Amino acid sequence: DADIKSIKWDEEGDEQEQSAGYASILGMILSFLTYTFVLSYGAMIMNSVIEEKTNRIVEVIVSSCRPMELMMGKIIGVGLVGLTQFAIWVVLLGIGGFVLSLFGMSAMGNTPDVGAMTAGMQVNAPDQSEISSIISAITSINYTSLLINFVIYFIGGYLLYASLFAGFGSAVDQATDSSQFTMPIILIMIIALYAGIACVENPSGPMAVWCSIIPFTSPVVMMVRLP
Repeated sequence: DADIKSIKWDEEGDEQEQSAGYASILGMILSFLTYTFVLSYGAMIMNSVIEEKTNRIVEVIVSSCRPMELMMGKIIGVGLVGLTQFAIWVVLLGIGGFVLSLFGMSAMGNTPDVGAMTAGMQVNAPDQSEISSIISAITSINYTSLLINFVIYFIGGYLLYASLFAGFGSAVDQATDSSQFTMPIILIMIIALYAGIACVENPSGPMAVWCSIIPFTSPVVMMVRLP
């Protein structure tokens, strides 16, 4: 068995250890979050449009505003709800990461009790090199750039799919009739998710590059490639 460690240089020329496994796990989590958010909030838009058509509320609303304004307001409003939910998660994860970093620093500072060792008790001190390598691998990723790109790709993917869901919702009169229209969208998202999983082993391969260019798959695949 070969223990391979990735060492990269930063802009200042300093060496920093990077874990491919951690980057892959982080990329898959972000990819799955993008997949879940886009589908759930897009379906929310479609159900809202169908409900307003069924209750004939849209006829009253359109009398005071343009249909384009109504649709954009609905899409942007639900999108802001999704970003607010994601912001809450980021704050909670940031607090959790800060607590874990403090715990790791305190663990690295632990030293064996010399008095206990002379008394015949064996004290197992934590492997500081292993702990430091884990912390270095976690901190090697540029989370600020990753977070900004996640928001950008989420907004782009959400606007694309939410518009499709809204258009399909306006073409049907009942929620039960919408499944035949939404099935192609769900299949495309599933293909994008499996393409992202395949891109973990080769994030610079031809499939990863082409799926990053196609707008229907790029929000999911790029979340795997960026870390």
